[in-house]
Amino acid sequence: MERILDTLGRATARHPWRTIGAWLLVVVALLGIGGAAGGEFVNEYRVPGSDSQDATDLAQRHFPEVGAVSADVVWQADSGTLRDPANAEAIGAVLDDIRRQPDVRSAGDPLADGGGMLSDDGRTAISTVEYAKDLRDLPPEAADLLQQAAEQARDAGLTVEFRGQVIDLAAEPETSGAELIGIAAALVILLIAFGSLVAAGLPIVVALTGLAGGTALVMIAGAGLDIPSVAPIVAIMLGLGAGVDYALFVVTRFRHYLDQGLPKADAVGRALATAGHAVLFAGATVVAAILGLLLTGIPFIGGMGVAAALTVTMTMCAALTLLPAVLGLLGHRVNAVRIGRRRPATANAATGQAATAARWDRWAERVARHRYGYAGGAILVLLVLTIPLFSLRLGTPDDGNSPEDWTQHKAYEIVSEEFGPGWNAPLMVVAELPDGNAADQALTRLTDGLAADPEVATVTPPARTGDGGVAMLTVVPRHPPQEPEVGDLLHRIRDDLGPQAVPAGQGQVYVGGTTAFITDLDDAVGARLPWMVAAVLAAAAVLLIAMFRAPLIALKAALMAMLSIGAAFGVLVAIFQWGWGQSLVGIDEPVPILSMVPMLLFAVLFGLSMDYEVFMLTAIKEEYDRTGDPLHAMREGLRGTARVITAAAAIMTVVFLSFVPINDTVIKMIGVGLAVAVIVDVTIIRLVLAPAVMAILGHAAWRGIGRGRRTDPAPTAPADDRPAARRPAERDPAQAR
Repeated sequence: MERILDTLGRATARHPWRTIGAWLLVVVALLGIGGAAGGEFVNEYRVPGSDSQDATDLAQRHFPEVGAVSADVVWQADSGTLRDPANAEAIGAVLDDIRRQPDVRSAGDPLADGGGMLSDDGRTAISTVEYAKDLRDLPPEAADLLQQAAEQARDAGLTVEFRGQVIDLAAEPETSGAELIGIAAALVILLIAFGSLVAAGLPIVVALTGLAGGTALVMIAGAGLDIPSVAPIVAIMLGLGAGVDYALFVVTRFRHYLDQGLPKADAVGRALATAGHAVLFAGATVVAAILGLLLTGIPFIGGMGVAAALTVTMTMCAALTLLPAVLGLLGHRVNAVRIGRRRPATANAATGQAATAARWDRWAERVARHRYGYAGGAILVLLVLTIPLFSLRLGTPDDGNSPEDWTQHKAYEIVSEEFGPGWNAPLMVVAELPDGNAADQALTRLTDGLAADPEVATVTPPARTGDGGVAMLTVVPRHPPQEPEVGDLLHRIRDDLGPQAVPAGQGQVYVGGTTAFITDLDDAVGARLPWMVAAVLAAAAVLLIAMFRAPLIALKAALMAMLSIGAAFGVLVAIFQWGWGQSLVGIDEPVPILSMVPMLLFAVLFGLSMDYEVFMLTAIKEEYDRTGDPLHAMREGLRGTARVITAAAAIMTVVFLSFVPINDTVIKMIGVGLAVAVIVDVTIIRLVLAPAVMAILGHAAWRGIGRGRRTDPAPTAPADDRPAARRPAERDPAQAR
């Protein structure tokens, strides 16, 4: 593979304009196809084969209003009642305005029979606005039109708030310039690392080019896949962070070979054969891990994986083809426009790099000397960080967890106070009834059983189809949707009340609604997560063994990645679920961890942890193949990669954190989880645990399998890792006491 990459690097460096022109043509073509034929991102989530999905599908077939796009209007009189003449007139004026708006099919009058729901004191009501279009065809300004219509009622002294699909559509997360903040921060870090504006800007330009192509591919993929609206933001976050890192690795090696006096084409070839080799395998591991999300069988989770994988693939390809072409075009001008004291690049290399190398040498000596202590201490810290994970509670934040100034949150609070918390997420019970008179008896048993349950606050009168074969009821719990009592009620209906009312073989009772969907999603994730984890671990092991031909290295990498992921999950639970530092990430109260977040984060974090693992192991392997001394190879590998890995991790961290201010809980959780994982990986794992374990393993780490170049070189040292003949500088720190 190194030879192929070397040849590719030299070819692109010698013909840079061909490569650059081809890239521009491909990106422009992809953007054109994506804009013309690309699909739209979805906000409708499905869990195929689940009871809640069956309930929804059955209800939509027989009760068309269930599938209608809608928004709830929550009315409240600040004084008097809603039936007071002035208040009733204001409500009527608002409804007349709403009914004239585009695509509105109907707007219920809360003061009319069957038009909505009015509280016992007459001060609060809920009504529904239904639309004639599908959600994906409805323009986002529909929510703004509702708000504009409500102003006349607000001027009359009424409180009017909205919630529902149409309002959520308008609140879809947008990057809001978050990527620009991440790019600016990455540029500052690169300037510090390279000291040259050209060298610092190059990884960003290449990453953005790959990101443009990846975004276009995501748009095209949306034509055939269910890609959720949050997926493009996640894809941009990952693509930007990974793309800049990949380009950083290659540029660093290219400048190193230029400093050694190689011609620019040779320097590009060598950089691609070394750093590019690491980028290829690291990127392939990331993509393989993310595509593991397809194994969940849940369309919107698999769609998120495809979107992220396409973007990372394009940024990786840009680092392996476009970047070498630009480097071949620039040559030594990659060091142009220097920042700070304008010393020659070689002078900088001889002073700053030497001082940095000395510091890392001393650190590597210390870790190697106390390898068992450092390894044990690092594992202990990681396990402590993992402790909160054992109290993980999966769920989905509702309108009550949205920002307090959002209309959805205000509507949630009014409904909870005036009607009861269960009205914020009632259960939808849909029953296929037996034939003949048995249908009425079964429906009576079901209604009576539900009404007698201690957790049920209200059961609405059943709606039935014309032939009476299907009935639908709304069941309102006494507790908020995230409380365990609601989940227990759901299981009682499915396991006891439903089968008792409608015996097996005579019909079926299904339970749908938001709470049921969340429960089924949790169950699906829990059932399929082990298979996805096993597939990701197997794919990573195959790639690492193919690269290093050392099974113990692959096992070590997998175990360290699991420790890093566990620590990141623990911090995530502490922040979002326990509420530690919640104000720092922009949430007002603790929230459960979204069901899809652990699965998505595992796939992404496992892949990202392989980035630094592969880059560091590549450097150690090169030195081990040259000297046969595992301790020397560990020290040289750490010294040679610590600075660039630290810079790469800093870039990833600031990119991920730049997305945290976005008002979307999923984005916040993913951004915080990724940032924490990178910080943990580059500090505790990469600078402490990994070198300590490599020192402990010694030659055994590189004992290989298969054919090809021998992985375990001819012995040059006895079993205690000390070379038989060595210079004082190569002494084993563990024995220098």
